[in-house]
Amino acid sequence: MTMIEISGDVSVDEVGALENAASLFRALGDPSRLSILRHLALGEHRVVDLTAHLGLAQSTVSKHLACLRDCGLVVSRAEGRASVFRLAHPAATAGLLAAAEHALALTGDAVTLCPTATPTAQVAP
Repeated sequence: MTMIEISGDVSVDEVGALENAASLFRALGDPSRLSILRHLALGEHRVVDLTAHLGLAQSTVSKHLACLRDCGLVVSRAEGRASVFRLAHPAATAGLLAAAEHALALTGDAVTLCPTATPTAQVAP
């Protein structure tokens, strides 16, 4: 196990930290989940609201919300028979999405054309 020093006497398991970061990026790696996060940045939504906004099936939205909840990115509360979802950490999520947009602006088409980053990308011969 490789330990790295963060500040002063605090250290973390580097491999574990990298695995956690990779899991977070996998959770953010689906366009539907990113769209859900963007909608939740506007405020709380029920599954039915997200289904209407996104044009996705209820089961699909629920599956994505479960993933985002398991990753700690969203939380829910009961309202009658419905669940109402919101961002767990709005400022951190906004900062993360802003940083991603900034990185995309800097890299241009490099990410889009990368065959290992985007399995559906078509690379010209």
